[in-house]
Amino acid sequence: MTSTADISRDPVTAPRKSLRLWEVVAISVGFMGPVMAMSLNGIGVAGLVGSGVPFTFVVSFLGTMLVAYAFIRLTRYVTHAGSVYALAGATLGPRAGFFGGFALLGTYLFFAACIAGACAVFFEAMMTELGVTLPAWSWILVPVVVAVFVLLLNVRESTVTARTLLGIGFVGIAAMVVLSIVIIAKVAAGDAPVSTGVDFSVLLPGDAPISAVMTAAVFGFLSWAGFESGTSLGEETRNPKRVVPIALLLAVVLAGVIYVLVMFAQTIGFGTDAAGIEAFAGASSTLTTLASSYIGPWFAVIISMLAFLVAFASLLSSTAAASRLLFALARDGFGPRTFAQTSPKTGVPVHSTVFVVVLTVVLAVGFGLFGATSVDVYYWFATIATLCMVVAYAMCSVGVIRYAFKRGSKIPKWEIVFPVLGIAFLVYVYVIQIAGQVAPYTYFPWIAGAWCIIGLVIVVAKPALADRIGSRLTTEDLD
Repeated sequence: MTSTADISRDPVTAPRKSLRLWEVVAISVGFMGPVMAMSLNGIGVAGLVGSGVPFTFVVSFLGTMLVAYAFIRLTRYVTHAGSVYALAGATLGPRAGFFGGFALLGTYLFFAACIAGACAVFFEAMMTELGVTLPAWSWILVPVVVAVFVLLLNVRESTVTARTLLGIGFVGIAAMVVLSIVIIAKVAAGDAPVSTGVDFSVLLPGDAPISAVMTAAVFGFLSWAGFESGTSLGEETRNPKRVVPIALLLAVVLAGVIYVLVMFAQTIGFGTDAAGIEAFAGASSTLTTLASSYIGPWFAVIISMLAFLVAFASLLSSTAAASRLLFALARDGFGPRTFAQTSPKTGVPVHSTVFVVVLTVVLAVGFGLFGATSVDVYYWFATIATLCMVVAYAMCSVGVIRYAFKRGSKIPKWEIVFPVLGIAFLVYVYVIQIAGQVAPYTYFPWIAGAWCIIGLVIVVAKPALADRIGSRLTTEDLD
């Protein structure tokens, strides 16, 4: 069996180890797209729990930490470009690893198409803030143009991608924090368009029923989607068994602190009375609305530009993660061998990157040509990706539970309470995503299920192929 060390010495498939801690953090945070998430994800939550949005995001944060536990724990022992593919494979066996990796590949591909739609959504919003009206059909050009720049950056050294994400992410987060501080200060000073004051009770459960809070927490959880994407660049990271777990923890915690702060500011900024809650739940983009009210239209323009850039950064990160996972699968025998080749100059899997970016454009634009809007593409593919994501994350959590019971395991058995609760949270997320939906959302579980079943069929119908695909996975690092 080939070890991870053997892989790293392969002159054809070995990526360069050039990434540092904050660059890996940038990959994960870039995938999450904080400005994009904070502009949209609080709206539906406000409609469910009223002024309890900040508390709901605290619950979502705790749920995310339970899910992240498995990734943080296992990446201390396994370094691999395949993320769930390797983490589940090393703990549950190569067939389970392939199934989890295939589900994660669907997650990344569908999220990339979703984010391509988001780029169009925020580009249209940016043009609106600038006073430019675009034809309804013109949004389909945005994913095409954006994809060109994504490809140009992603085929360069991974440090270029990471530093681009770090730069965009820092500026976007800084702008959100500045806006949040201004809102809190003005509300506290009584110099705000609302009169409900700084209400710290929004950080407590409040009057919303627990069922509504848990349902809303699912939408909050989506703000952390892709937190594990930094693991896909583990083979391109210096000292990965130390850096990657710390990077994942920092990404989740950093996002959690920022999300709760921004949601607190948004809630009191709109006001905690009935009129304020209605305005929050009915906003098309909360950050631009509040920026215009509390700072001025010029800052709303800046926020809209940053939202577009953050969506671009998220697309950059998601396609990078997808291409690395496709590279890992191809290197181990699944898919064209050309996907397993890296550039001798940059160490980047160029062919798999090109394929992922082109497929992303085809999915996003293809739906647009059949009448879907940019908002449709965003929400439709987000739903499909989320359903695949739940399966992939659950495989990693099951893997860490099994490893905890292995003789000589470095994980105390009592710690399985974290992945067990994480799996329970994921099951709840899955149920919420499929229960009580109307068309076309009733179709999406079937699409996500079909994707995962394809992976399962390969494992069941071609066990020898599945074993060969996972032949490079090893449990040596877990002994």
